[in-house]
Amino acid sequence: MDLDIVRVIRSIPKDHGPERLQELVTPWGEQLIANEELVDESHPRPLLARQTWLTLDGWWECAFVARGDAASAWRDAAQPTSFDQRIRVPFSPETLLSGVKRQLGPEELLWYHRSFNKPELPSRGSCLLHFDGVDYACAVYVNGSKVAEHEGAYLPFCVDITHLLREGENDLALCVYDPSDAGTQLRGKQRLNRGGMWYTAQSGIWQTAWLEVVPRTHVDELLVQTDIETGRLTVSVRATGIAMLSVEVLHAGEVVASGIQSRRVGGLMTIQLDIEDWHLWTPEDPAIYDLHVSYGEDDLTSYVAFRTCGIEADSTGVARFCLNHKPLFLRGLLDQGYWPDGLLTPPSSEAVANDIQTAQDAGFNLLRKHIKVESERFYALCDRMGMLVFQDMPSGGDNPSDHWSRNLPTLWRRSWHSHRDDTPKGHQRFGSTDEAYQSEWLQTCEDVVCRLANHPCVVAWVLFNESWGQFDSGAATQMVWDLDPSRPVLSASGWYDQGTGDIRGIHNYFRGMHMFADPYEQKGSHLNRAQMISEFGGLTWPVAGHSSLDHFYGYAEFESMEQWRASLNELLASVDALEGEGLAGFVYTQLSDVEEETNGLFTYDRKVNKLS
Repeated sequence: MDLDIVRVIRSIPKDHGPERLQELVTPWGEQLIANEELVDESHPRPLLARQTWLTLDGWWECAFVARGDAASAWRDAAQPTSFDQRIRVPFSPETLLSGVKRQLGPEELLWYHRSFNKPELPSRGSCLLHFDGVDYACAVYVNGSKVAEHEGAYLPFCVDITHLLREGENDLALCVYDPSDAGTQLRGKQRLNRGGMWYTAQSGIWQTAWLEVVPRTHVDELLVQTDIETGRLTVSVRATGIAMLSVEVLHAGEVVASGIQSRRVGGLMTIQLDIEDWHLWTPEDPAIYDLHVSYGEDDLTSYVAFRTCGIEADSTGVARFCLNHKPLFLRGLLDQGYWPDGLLTPPSSEAVANDIQTAQDAGFNLLRKHIKVESERFYALCDRMGMLVFQDMPSGGDNPSDHWSRNLPTLWRRSWHSHRDDTPKGHQRFGSTDEAYQSEWLQTCEDVVCRLANHPCVVAWVLFNESWGQFDSGAATQMVWDLDPSRPVLSASGWYDQGTGDIRGIHNYFRGMHMFADPYEQKGSHLNRAQMISEFGGLTWPVAGHSSLDHFYGYAEFESMEQWRASLNELLASVDALEGEGLAGFVYTQLSDVEEETNGLFTYDRKVNKLS
């Protein structure tokens, strides 16, 4: 049996009971602690950016309110008469940087409150209130009137609050409910009782809150397409009101094309522009074309890149990942997107850029964004820095069964392809019986695909991971193909592959590094899927003073950092060698340490690069 039993035994999670994590702070978190007025001033939506925006990040008031009926009460609960704490938005109350350091329980509500001055509005213009991420459900009030209800931790929402604004100071309040893993909603790797591969739960506002002023006639949605064969750029807008559309395309600060359009067809206004001597976007040369778009009095900026991606056969007929129709071997890292001082919220855009640059300096060209959707700032940085992204969909449903999600597939490789996910029995095994969860997953998947469609860095969609809430992956794959035929899909990463999608992704932590035959191709289904090792490694080395705990969860132990480095380099070389046998790429676990996991290339606080 090609199975390392010693590693399997070492990987069994141990119950250490309730534990307090050592407080670790990143260098950028230290800057926030030293300067209480510091906020991230980069635009929260780089693909549709106006100058007329105002951040609401910074210090708010907050109050925790015990409610046994919190699951329903959040919609219409009475606002507290007083707020006894302050909280730094956009950091969840569970984080160090929030200033609160307090867990929101499933039978509590969290209230936020602040005031803001009415922004200057153009004639008949509007003020839009944006929340880019609230975990999990919330009701929003402006000057005492409820203006919105929202459910879903990973999707932004906005509401027009113009009709409620008054001159001078205005009142803004938010009521939040989050059951974390006591519910079935999408939550990723959060758990109230963290441990092993599961991390500290968080709640509330965890991405930027902001105001935006728009003229009466304005762009609502910007759609772009590029043709790398002809150099043609197509820019389309959905808009409120009728006006003239004008587009300028700039490269390296110089205008290279422009056009105007006044005719609307099928709800869209479209301009086609031909770019001479166009540059292709690659990791080595991430060529970006900036856009200046005017629609009546509305002015905004965006950007676009010429690139295509997909799975294509090489000269020998082997399916490869191709960028701009050229095979590119993917050398990836699993990126959980967690921070010791901000959990799911990075302390700054500079901190994110440092993660990306560190990965590139180590020779990696891909980040698999694991079970999380980031803010648009993350994808914009990857766009401009040339980092490819495999985008996971967040998981939810019932807490994964150890038997189905870990024990059975670890010990019996045949189980990977012998259990269906489109039957009631399959839904029960994989924790996806709740129809409300299924509905939320499908809606979130659709919204994520549409929202990130214009980012050139995103080159594949990963739908399910290790059975966590997996259901009907064949139908889900078809939905994503219909929404976005321009990117490949990895339907089920790890195991319980149903023979669908463009990429077959194997997780291999306990077996030798070699190719595994695709049983669906052997059965004559005529698939030609690319083969990837979409997770492996997890080699552990804790660094004293930079680890959250005095013990760790991982798959291997070493006597020194030098031995860890040697083993890592040997393992990476063995997987690199599989390119010649048909492997399209890999994802090593992982970019950074996270809580009990100390298998990162650098420490959780980002202060020690274990490779150097």
